[in-house]
Amino acid sequence: MTVRQLSLPELTEACVRLGVPGVGLWREPVRDYGVEAAAKLVRDAGLAVTTLCRGGFFTTADDLDDNREAVDEAAALGTDTLVLVSGGLPPGGRDLAAARERIAAALAVLAPYAAERGVRLAVEPLHPMYAADRCAVSTLDQALELAAPFPASQVGVVVDTYHVWWDDRAPAAVARAGAEGRIHSFQLADWTTPLPAGVMTGRGQLGEGVIDLRGWYERVVAAGYGGPVEVELFNDALWARDGVEVLEETVRGYVRHVLRPNG
Repeated sequence: MTVRQLSLPELTEACVRLGVPGVGLWREPVRDYGVEAAAKLVRDAGLAVTTLCRGGFFTTADDLDDNREAVDEAAALGTDTLVLVSGGLPPGGRDLAAARERIAAALAVLAPYAAERGVRLAVEPLHPMYAADRCAVSTLDQALELAAPFPASQVGVVVDTYHVWWDDRAPAAVARAGAEGRIHSFQLADWTTPLPAGVMTGRGQLGEGVIDLRGWYERVVAAGYGGPVEVELFNDALWARDGVEVLEETVRGYVRHVLRPNG
């Protein structure tokens, strides 16, 4: 999504040229291209599909059927991780606790189905500003509570700096998630202000905001995570630019602000 203006062939070609070893894919462009064709494209390029995004939105009658399809797509793409954005309140709803209970019930059905297909479910907490309409799970502690009834091999969490950087309990939750083997995905984005209207597309390029990206990287690694690091930016200004240039800039920002912040 950081460079959603690129087609899948353009994306894979640019990743190979820049030495990016894997890519987190979203369902919409994968479906448009064809799931099997997308799997072959990425595989033939020598890239890994790090995660598939997204399942979740457990607010409608057909949400479980759609999530089973998402699991099947993840398995076909060769990734072991399906990211879940769990959904907010139903229309007219005001009960966040009930919304989380509904998420827990959905996980109880979906986790065994995913496990049979070699796919883990990664519950992503979103910043509280999205609690009403997109995700009733706002903290890592809440995500870990939802994951707790299941083996770590079935249900874990996503640590996304954009969504958790503000929470002073998050560092301890990262350590706990690591000790339990539940960090299934680690994503980077920076926090810049002012936020745009709608607040969906305000994720800043690495190093342009206030988040201590290197500190979060070190924290997650110290917790035992050794998996892929994804950069996920929703940003209209970036989407309006040449996608390959944005990808090159993102790689430079990752090296400068995450791997070598003082270099």
